[in-house]
Formats: sequence, structure tokens, C-alpha cells
Amino acid sequence: MKEPLRYLGVNGEADPALLAQLSAAADKLTGAVTPRYIWRAFSLAFGPEGPALEGAGLALPGALAAKMLSECAQAVLLVCTLGAGFEALLRAEQARGMARAALLDACGSAWVEAGCDEAEAEVSARFPGLYRTDRFSPGYGDLPLALQKDVCALLDAPRRLGVQVTDSLLLNPSKTVTAVIGLSDRPQPARVRGCGFCNLRENCQYRKGGKTCGA
Repeated sequence: MKEPLRYLGVNGEADPALLAQLSAAADKLTGAVTPRYIWRAFSLAFGPEGPALEGAGLALPGALAAKMLSECAQAVLLVCTLGAGFEALLRAEQARGMARAALLDACGSAWVEAGCDEAEAEVSARFPGLYRTDRFSPGYGDLPLALQKDVCALLDAPRRLGVQVTDSLLLNPSKTVTAVIGLSDRPQPARVRGCGFCNLRENCQYRKGGKTCGA
């Protein structure tokens, strides 16, 4: 329940009635929708445009990718989604009330991140002895959001998961995450955590309330 509460902006102890409603929404979601994901590992080459995925013709420009992948020989591209099933469930909740829909939406955000965690565990099992960086996504730092299209195309996400990238670079279905994960032969520090990194820090509602989101 911690993650959905964070997405709802709840600080401190949550009202028991809210927790009961949130738990019911989570049970409904997890009983109906399972996160689906695909990933693929690429060898890395380093050139003037930044780290590049060998055999894919795709460079990852910017200071963030260069820093995150500086000690990595490989990088994993990941797409995880709750799919159209979540969208249908959300529409049904919206018809019953927007408050119910807000609870389900918060649970959906936590559920797709849980799917990403499961994918990372699978990556670790496939590459024993290698260490993962934090996962980071197009739109984080200076990694261009436009890379959403390249990631989805390289993984054949439209066909395999039904994921599309809109003209405004949003992902459809909405509860979809694309990410990059570096693989190194040495432990990697957490580099994309905390307020100092976040692009939203100047207008963050958590910080205005003297709190953090925990990420």
C-alpha cells in the first residue's frame, strides 16, 4: 500500500477507511490484470554521441546515459505494461465515481513498477555475476523522450505487447514503462535517486509539504 499512497500524495498515517478502499482497489486490479514485459540485452559501444547499442544503430545521448553506463559492457532495454485490460478496468471505475478511479489509477502505477521489478529480477537471473544500474527511462534527466519510439520499435512492443507511442511521445496504454538498465561486472551506485536529481524538484508538492516521495 505504500506506493499507491505515495502516488495519491498521502503523507504520514493514512485513514483506515482509505486503506480499506485502496486495498479493495488493489485486489480488484491484481486479480484482473498481470503486468507483461519484454526486454533485450545489447552490447555497448562508446562513441562521440554517447553509449550506443551495438547492432541496433541506436545511441543514447546525453550526460545521464553516459554516467549511468560508464562502467557497463551491456545495456538492457525494457518495456512493461498493464495493457488494455487496465484501461477497461479504469473506465469502469470512472463510471462509478472519480474517487474510485483515482484509487485504481494509483494502484496501477504501483503495479506496473512491480512488473518492472519482476523483469529486473529475471535479467539478474539471466546474467548471474553482473550488477545492474538503476533503471532509467526516456524523459529522465537529459535522455530524450523521443527515444520511447526507438525502444518500442527495437523490442517490437507494438506487436508483442500492443504498446504504441503517440505523436506527443506518450505511451499507450497509459500504464506502460520503458527503461534502460546497465549491466556491469562491478557493483553500481544508486545514481537516479533523491531530490537533487529530479526534474520536478522545483514544483514538487511533496517538498512543499516538507516531505519526499521516497524515490
